[in-house]
Amino acid sequence: MFYSPHPLLRKRETETATVSYSELLFDLIYVFSVTQLSHYLLHNLIWEGLLKETILWFAVWMLWQHTIWVTNWFNPDIRPIRILLFISMLVGLVMAAAIPYAFTYRGLIFAVCYVLIQAGRTLYIIGVLGDHHLAANFKRIMGWFCISAVFWITGAILQGEWQILLWIIAAICDYTAPMHGFALPRLGRSDSSKEWTIEGHHLVERCQLFVIIAFGETLLMTGASLSEVEEWTPLVIISAVISFIGSLAMWWVYFDVSSEAGSRKIQEVKDPGKLGLIYNAIHIVLVGALIICAVGDELIVAHPEQEMRAEVVFVLIIGPIVYILANSIYKYVTCRMLPLSHIIAVIALALLLPWPYHISLLTMNILVTSVFIFVIVFDMLFPNKGFKIKWEPKI
Repeated sequence: MFYSPHPLLRKRETETATVSYSELLFDLIYVFSVTQLSHYLLHNLIWEGLLKETILWFAVWMLWQHTIWVTNWFNPDIRPIRILLFISMLVGLVMAAAIPYAFTYRGLIFAVCYVLIQAGRTLYIIGVLGDHHLAANFKRIMGWFCISAVFWITGAILQGEWQILLWIIAAICDYTAPMHGFALPRLGRSDSSKEWTIEGHHLVERCQLFVIIAFGETLLMTGASLSEVEEWTPLVIISAVISFIGSLAMWWVYFDVSSEAGSRKIQEVKDPGKLGLIYNAIHIVLVGALIICAVGDELIVAHPEQEMRAEVVFVLIIGPIVYILANSIYKYVTCRMLPLSHIIAVIALALLLPWPYHISLLTMNILVTSVFIFVIVFDMLFPNKGFKIKWEPKI
């Protein structure tokens, strides 16, 4: 692996990158952000609300993703990097607070905070790197942030439908730029094998910790909804218990096999930077699905007898389908296998889509939770049962 030293970089030769306390503190801002996003979707449970929540989620994730790559390269226990994290936390706190009204009168605050964090962090790193070989990579990143910033800021100013359109373009820019090496005229394209010399285990652990944050939100929504119900009827108690079991089952599906396999895989490949990018691309979908499922947990406990409606179908059925699909892709990337249990689960959940409108939220949740329990039991009885994929991308 190509590597050259710098006073602020982690010392790869003598130590393994571990998650620091300052990084864990930094994540607390994203605990707040995830809570804001789930409540935004809960109070805007229409298709337009889902689209807006998805845009905001992409912005939140891209901030977090670029920060964890910086702390993968640079030692967060060194004072300059730690201060950089804390400044990002402060601006991120303001940005998260603006989420409920990001598509109305606080859109400009949200956009300016996003641009300040992304551009400010990158400019600082460029400044401290000097002529280090990583500087060229960060200059390309800065170029793409300048491009997306135009869409974030302009959209916030114009508001309305233009804001939605321009913010979609901005999110696509930020999401896809790493996939082609932040390629720009004159600045060239980043070589993942030489300029993305990451510590694979650290990056995987950071993704896993964000998944834990999302699971925390599912439990938080269940508990908060239960505490707000005036009368704890048997149905309410059963709803809370089923939601809790569902969260545990979803946790099991991710952490029992794929998380450990992901950590092992990224340490074996020749180009961990490229694989790390793939991991991030998968986890933005996986964690986004968990946030959607958290909204479903709140609705189930608060209204267990309520009949299904179109918007609720998304949080109770499509959210779990997306979660299972993301796990399937993750296991394909890490184990070169599409688990048979996951394929059966997706089909079973899809079969629930045509006929949910005359059954209660609780009944639907029992059915969905049963599917996840089936996945766990099937994988225990038939480990490594699935479709082996011979084709493998060059990593």
